[in-house]
Amino acid sequence: MAFIGAVEIAMQQVRRACAPRVAIRGPDVPEVPGDVEQAVRRCLRSTAHAIDTIAGVEMQAFETVDQAAGDAIAMLQEGERLSRLWRYVFVQMLDDYTSVLHHAGVPAGARMWASAPRSTGDIRVDAAFAAMAEYLARRDGWDVPSWARLPGREAWPWWFVTDLRGLHPRALVESPSSFRRRGVFITSGALDRA
Repeated sequence: MAFIGAVEIAMQQVRRACAPRVAIRGPDVPEVPGDVEQAVRRCLRSTAHAIDTIAGVEMQAFETVDQAAGDAIAMLQEGERLSRLWRYVFVQMLDDYTSVLHHAGVPAGARMWASAPRSTGDIRVDAAFAAMAEYLARRDGWDVPSWARLPGREAWPWWFVTDLRGLHPRALVESPSSFRRRGVFITSGALDRA
C-alpha cells in the first residue's frame, strides 16, 4: 500500500513539473514562456526526485491472504473506495499467487490461502477473499480452504466491483459461481492477467 501511494504522489509531482506552460497569444498561437531548456531541466529534476521517492519505499509481495487482508484494512481505514481496494489488494494478491504457482507449484500456491484471513470489518471484502480462494482452488486443483466455505462470508449489500453501473448487468452474468453465491459481482476481465 505504501508503494502505491508513493507512486501516485511521485507521478503527480512529475506531471506538475513537466506540464507545458502555454500562454495563448493571438488566435491559437501558443507561446512557451521562459527558457525551454530550463523547463526541460525542471522536468528532469522532478522525474529524478520521483524515482528516488519510489525507490525509497519497500515493495513486498503478499505471501498469504492474511497479509492482503491487512492491506485491505489499512485502505478501508483510509477511506479508499472499494474499486481501488480491488485493484490494489485483490489484483495484487492474484498476481502474487500466479507467480508462486508458476515458480513453486500448486502446493505452494494453495498454502498462500490455507489460513483464514483476519476480518477486514467489511463483509463485502471478506466475502471476496472467500470467493477468490474457492475460485482459484477449483481452477487450479487444490482443496477449498474450510474458512472459505463458512456461511458468514456473504456480501450484503451486494458488491459490484466496478463503479460503472452500466456494467452491473454484465457482472451479474459473467461472475464465476464462487463470487455470485457470495454476492460479489465481477466482469470476466476482472480475473484476467497479462
